[in-house]
Amino acid sequence: MRIDQLNVMLRARSEWEAMELGTALARRHARAIWLPLLYVGLPLFAAVNALAWWTDRFFLAWLLMWWLKPVADRIALYVISRGVFGDEPRPWQTLRAQRHWGWSGFWGYLGWRRFSPFRSLLLPVNLLEGSDAGHRSQRRRAILSSAFSHAALLTTVCLTFEVVIVVGLIACIFMFVPFDLLSDSWRAAWAMVTELMPPWAKLGVNVFFWFAATLISPFYAGAGFALYLNRRTEMEAWDVEIAFRRLRERLQLAAPLLVLALVLVWPMGLLHAQETPEETPQRAAQCAAPDSHGSDDEAYEEEDEDEEEPSVPADDPSNTADVIFGGPKPDTAGFRQAVQRAYEDPLITPTREVTTWQSKKDADKEEKEKDSKDRGDRRERKGPQLPAQIAEWLLWGLVGALVLVLLITSPWWIRWLRGSGARRTQKAAAVVEEAVSIPDVVPPDPAARARDLWQQGRPRAALALLYRASVDSMSERADVVLPPGATESQCLRASRRMPEEADRSLFARIVRVWQYAAYAGRLPEADEFDELATTLQQQFRWRA
Repeated sequence: MRIDQLNVMLRARSEWEAMELGTALARRHARAIWLPLLYVGLPLFAAVNALAWWTDRFFLAWLLMWWLKPVADRIALYVISRGVFGDEPRPWQTLRAQRHWGWSGFWGYLGWRRFSPFRSLLLPVNLLEGSDAGHRSQRRRAILSSAFSHAALLTTVCLTFEVVIVVGLIACIFMFVPFDLLSDSWRAAWAMVTELMPPWAKLGVNVFFWFAATLISPFYAGAGFALYLNRRTEMEAWDVEIAFRRLRERLQLAAPLLVLALVLVWPMGLLHAQETPEETPQRAAQCAAPDSHGSDDEAYEEEDEDEEEPSVPADDPSNTADVIFGGPKPDTAGFRQAVQRAYEDPLITPTREVTTWQSKKDADKEEKEKDSKDRGDRRERKGPQLPAQIAEWLLWGLVGALVLVLLITSPWWIRWLRGSGARRTQKAAAVVEEAVSIPDVVPPDPAARARDLWQQGRPRAALALLYRASVDSMSERADVVLPPGATESQCLRASRRMPEEADRSLFARIVRVWQYAAYAGRLPEADEFDELATTLQQQFRWRA
């Protein structure tokens, strides 16, 4: 595997970042993944469901489609594993490669490993590494050692997404059902599912499950492949290997320049090495020969000024008597005595004691001057602290003012804290609700009576009267008998039997206006109410 040709950045990622990288790879190669899936999935779905329709066993068709989901994972894995190396296969290349690619390590995932929650992480081991069965087992254990929890969680999340998609597609069907018929549609759908589900409904459920699996499967395989890459990077340090390979390539490009620099520098080094032995004796002679115009001490002082000798540590092996004097056992007693006499020489370590007399006045004057100088230094140091001192005084003044305000206002807030203060309470206005009920007996002139109620400030009672009269007129024209306490939905369904479209539309309008007023508190305008009453009176031929 040429890991240096990967077009993704290999680095130490967390498992969550690796799974996000896998979903991004699936989106990048979407066309190359989903086209082969459709080429394979559509004929397979048609064949399986046709057999199920013939045998009337649609559950077995769904089970077989679920069992063959590793085939879709295999197609997505083939595309993504080639795409990360910059060699995205075409759909027909992917389909041709499925005839001979990786079948030796794949049959287990259509058999005893089908229920494994780690399929997305372990499938690349079987299909991409090409090792024998014993080695594959060891590799699976190594890859799974620290990522098994995330692989299982990935399987659970993808399964949850598939269920949510199926439920959402089923719920979308009921979004197109009118609100008035929604409850009856739910009851009919539930009865159809629990009692005897027709074949077309079973086929529709299988279509939803196949669509959800086809949509989620590439993301599942891509996230598992990215987890596999992340584990290989952690175990085999692929990112470090890629860095070294790139460093090697840069050094190979710079090798001619390095050789040229070495060729140019090497002769100069040889010349310098040849000149050094000749200059050393001359330098030693110059250092050893004293100046004719000065003493030996001046010559040594000048030499020390020109070149400072590095200090030699005490434990240096070259700083021993054996090295200095030579010989296996030199006698250093005389040397130590000479050194002791040299340190005792007054010219080497001169010491003397000087005593002077000073008057007390002068001493007191000097002490006062010293004290005044110290106080001046303290004032100078204290000068920059003056703004901070002023700020501190202001803060203390603010605290004092706050305490004073609290003391002055204490008669008010102390009573409030104790709960004994007088509180102003406002009596809430009583809510007056008008009990609206649909009249049992309709007057002979319902439109005129409804206008009177509207003028009296009882609009809901007026609308209830119009609705009740409309129900009676609808029952007569549709030739139906409504049960006691019939709901608005039942009345709407019964109104479909009226022969004229104008009657059906007008009845639906009065039902809608009544529902808005009764349940949502939305009353029509006065002109709209009057126009509705007039239209009902003319259409249903009420007495004026």
